[in-house]
Amino acid sequence: MGGTGFLGYSFAKKCIKKKLLVTSLSRKKPSKKRYLKNVKYIYADIKHKNKLNLKLKKNYEYVINFGGDVNHHSNSTYKSHYIGCKNLTTIFQNRKIEKFIQIGSSVEYGKLKSPHYEKNSITNLNRLNSIYAKSKLKSSIDILNLFNKKKFPGTVFRIYLAYGPGQDFNRVIPYTIINCLKNRSFKCSDGNQFRDFVYIDDVVEILFKSLKNKKSNGQVFNICSGRPSNIKKIINYIQKKINGGHPNFGSIKLRKDEIRTYYGSTRKTKNFFKWSPKINLKIGLNKTIKYYENYIKERN
Repeated sequence: MGGTGFLGYSFAKKCIKKKLLVTSLSRKKPSKKRYLKNVKYIYADIKHKNKLNLKLKKNYEYVINFGGDVNHHSNSTYKSHYIGCKNLTTIFQNRKIEKFIQIGSSVEYGKLKSPHYEKNSITNLNRLNSIYAKSKLKSSIDILNLFNKKKFPGTVFRIYLAYGPGQDFNRVIPYTIINCLKNRSFKCSDGNQFRDFVYIDDVVEILFKSLKNKKSNGQVFNICSGRPSNIKKIINYIQKKINGGHPNFGSIKLRKDEIRTYYGSTRKTKNFFKWSPKINLKIGLNKTIKYYENYIKERN
């Protein structure tokens, strides 16, 4: 689900390399840059259970839910992230799947002090501000309850700020890179926030590693670097590396409830899966810059 988005596409590529049969479900056809010739594409909206059920007649071993709207504050967000997830778990409860992976989010921790530990997860939805955060947390709670009641093989991964080649331009790192490559002035916040960035290859690695791990069923894991990185330093690094672009710091005002420092703990994920992020931020940024340099050259 969500197989044509940044995360879904990146994961599908890994599966193809491992010679697995991959089915991608999404509302729209993949863009040219995200089309994979060895993937079977089917189209449906996970918000509509009956239509979804008709599309998912085949048997599947693994189901990974990357789906959901990007907008964090619309009613459609609730339907795609929560109702969509509920529709999927309802459909697959009575099928013999090996694993259901729910892609959760770091925002499920709300305003809890960083670093975030899985055992300190918020259970009171009223303490979360956005529809997106509430929808993600409700989905996580449902999956854990299904495991406890019916041994549904669900695992939740809360991803922090994944980045890397091929990400959409509306995210801070590709947004900055593109503007710097085109030597534009561009708006940004004051940059004094600290966030947890994790490279896409590291995200894909741990998700793939978890597929056959039955002991992870009914549990929540963070996917993060465990290190807070300053947004302003990242923007300045990209600008210096490219030698172009003019960030207008402070031209985008922060929300009054903006959390300045937000990052996770990798302790549980490391101990459980023997996994650690391999790509540090500087190497990841360099790889991402190179990708977008080639992307612009190909389009010119």
